[in-house]
This record gives sequence, structure tokens and C-alpha cells, in this order.
Amino acid sequence: MRATPPRLLAVAAVAAALGVAAAQLWWREPAPAADTGAAKPATAAAAPAVAARPGDLAPALQLPTLDGGRLTLDRFRGRPLLVNVWASWCEPCVREMPELDRLAQAQPADGLQVLGIALDRPEDVRAFLQRVPITYPIALETPGPADASVRLGDTQGLLPYSVLIDANGRIVRQKLGPFAPGEAERWAQMP
Repeated sequence: MRATPPRLLAVAAVAAALGVAAAQLWWREPAPAADTGAAKPATAAAAPAVAARPGDLAPALQLPTLDGGRLTLDRFRGRPLLVNVWASWCEPCVREMPELDRLAQAQPADGLQVLGIALDRPEDVRAFLQRVPITYPIALETPGPADASVRLGDTQGLLPYSVLIDANGRIVRQKLGPFAPGEAERWAQMP
């Protein structure tokens, strides 16, 4: 039996949903311990998140990085930004990251920027980046009902999830699921 593209997409969506659900069950905040200097993911807000839509200003995200710093979306203003939300356990996410990295490296100084937001544990992100080096910035986020992906419009909680933000900070496009070959490059050419 030959799998058709719609069937493959349905299987991928179910697998991603199960992965997100498993990660949310698996993710446990450790008991307070001595500070090791490791970056800690941001804690999701208790209030329900408002999901952004095309035309909306991107939410004012402030997220930790692997080196213990903080990253804000405002830092990317002035140039278009492709935000890709991913996790190390998400196979479609992992497959598209090298293409997104090539896209980021091929951009001129005033071209598209790429930002990855990992809905994952810092140690798993570090291990993944040791195997698959990525040159664009990676921020961390704790999966939950008000995490960065939800605030950026991912109301289904599936990964990968990508958002194109224009130079003025407005959301232009949103995409649930992996990019088709060449699709990310077409996003780079949008205003």
C-alpha cells in the first residue's frame, strides 16, 4: 500500500500531537536545587494566552537562551523574521532545521532572520545542537497553554510551527507543520 501525501500529513499531525502531549506529561519542574548556571525555560503564564493572527503585532516575547541570557522579539525589528517553534523529539522539526539554517546563512545583511524557539528541556536542546549544529539563535520555552507557540498563534499545539513577522513586528504568515521543499525560501522573499 502506497501512502498518499494527505495520509502522510495526517500521520505526521497525529504523531506531533502525541509528542506534544507526551512532552507535557513528561516535563516536570525539578525541585529547587543549587544554581548550576544552566538556562531555565520561562514559566508559562497562568492566564489563558491570546493567540496572534496575521496582521497582529507579534507578542512581546522574552525568552531564555542556552547561555543563560534572554532574548526578545523586539531585538529582531527592522528586518523580517521567521520564527520556527520546534522540539528535539519532533521528527518533522528536526528534518527541516538544516534547511532553515541554510536559508538563514544565505540571507543578505538586510534579509530574513531566523529564530528557533525550542519547546524542550535545555539539556535535550544542547544534546541536539551538538549533533546538528545550527547557526541561527535558539531560545527556550516551557510547553504549556500560554507558551510562545500559542501566543504566536499555534492554537492546536502541534509542531513544527512557523511564523513570518515583518520588519515592523506584524505577523504576516503562520504555518502549522513542516515546510515543503523550497517553501521557506519563498517566505524569505515576502515583504
